[in-house]
Amino acid sequence: MVMRLVDFICRIPEAQWLHRGNPRVTGLATDSRSVRPGDMFVAIRGGQLEDRHRFVPQAIAAGAVAVVVEAQVQADVAAVRVPSTRKALGVFAERFYGSPSRRMRMVGVTGTNGKTTTAMLIQAALGAAAGECGLLGTVEYRLGGRRIPSVIGTPEAHDLQRLLKEIADSGCTAAVMEVTSHGLALDRVQGIAFDAAVFTNFSRDHLDFHGSLESYLAAKKLLFDNLNPEAIAVVNADEEATGRMLSDCAARVVSYGRSPIADVRIANAETDGRGTRVDLETPSGRTQLVLALRGRFHQMNAAAAVAAALAMDVDAETIAAAIRDVQVPGRFESIQAGQDFSVIVDYAHTPDALGNVLRAAREFTEGRLICVFGCGGDRDRGKRPQMGRISARMSDLTVVTSDNPRTEDPDSILRDIVAGVGGANHLVEVDRRKAISLAIENASGGDLVVIAGKGHEDYQDIGGKRIHFDDREVARDVLDGRS
Repeated sequence: MVMRLVDFICRIPEAQWLHRGNPRVTGLATDSRSVRPGDMFVAIRGGQLEDRHRFVPQAIAAGAVAVVVEAQVQADVAAVRVPSTRKALGVFAERFYGSPSRRMRMVGVTGTNGKTTTAMLIQAALGAAAGECGLLGTVEYRLGGRRIPSVIGTPEAHDLQRLLKEIADSGCTAAVMEVTSHGLALDRVQGIAFDAAVFTNFSRDHLDFHGSLESYLAAKKLLFDNLNPEAIAVVNADEEATGRMLSDCAARVVSYGRSPIADVRIANAETDGRGTRVDLETPSGRTQLVLALRGRFHQMNAAAAVAAALAMDVDAETIAAAIRDVQVPGRFESIQAGQDFSVIVDYAHTPDALGNVLRAAREFTEGRLICVFGCGGDRDRGKRPQMGRISARMSDLTVVTSDNPRTEDPDSILRDIVAGVGGANHLVEVDRRKAISLAIENASGGDLVVIAGKGHEDYQDIGGKRIHFDDREVARDVLDGRS
């Protein structure tokens, strides 16, 4: 792809030239270390990144032919100042990659919990109905025939548009993506034309970034504020925050849930060790789902996916067949090595998610319920004692350990959690591998061990460095050693 600089800048009415020029732009970059000759360097700021204005000289030295900034800089290449480099990046990327979202049906899924499972279910349904369907999620990116592990929930705008272009170029007729609050607040989805948006639920998370629940909800709401009248808003009828989410939404609304007013209503549901069965009342009649997914919370995820797919004209029979065998790595994932008790690995890393997982686990537990979990460092401290209280109340034994301590003292994080556990039965082990071993060693026939917090992740961030660590691998190693 090659464009002239003015072809980008004409799309930003407030743009001001700091140093004129109209070079040929062959790529977009926001990291000076990845700049290639011919790139336009966009100096984004905000989020938890260093202000990229600092690195304009390095970008130019690496071959950037133009820079886009928010503040005055010294540059001997074409330079343009805009009110928001993040918004500009989204506009530029959408143009540079040929508006890929407008070549497909686009579905965005947002909410505190359930995004990954709901997105994967919708992707399966749309793929069964209309050929290949792309996916951009927390676990992986499905780019037509190519699958790669995901790097971030919602990538930066230029990376996101590049991935969407690959999906569209591969022949996909639709794409489903998880849309995070960070991605919305930081304008990463700027320029994407969503045909449908799905809201799963809302509870405490990411307050280290957003500062308050109000700001967190406002970020989620942006997805619905920007839908056009021809789009579809699929929302949780049981969720208190739904009214706020729709307050400035022009799209057609379809609701799901257990509420009598839901368009797609859960009439009956049950979950056991083999999977989940859900009976739904829909505008097109009664639909029965049989799913491989376990856990009561998946009933709502399935209802959300069915509501979205039905609203996008997929018939109920096709949906039910497509989502029957969907499994999601690290979401209530069972680890079996011949032991006489159960081990479950789950991504639950918020108070609400941990409560949901432990509630679901209790339904399958004949003996004791043991929970091992930690909380991330350099993040919302307030949820740590909350999660400690939840585990203490719902588990028979809590093993408190590290998650991703990042640059924070791991022992300090554990103290915050233990403050919530109080006098309930618990053990403390800062080494996550040893903590998982402790939990499993304490289990006997009929017990269930929940290893929460990391799910599909295959790393730990300790002292700012990533090391390989996969809860599932560690659990299997411990179980093999035990046998």
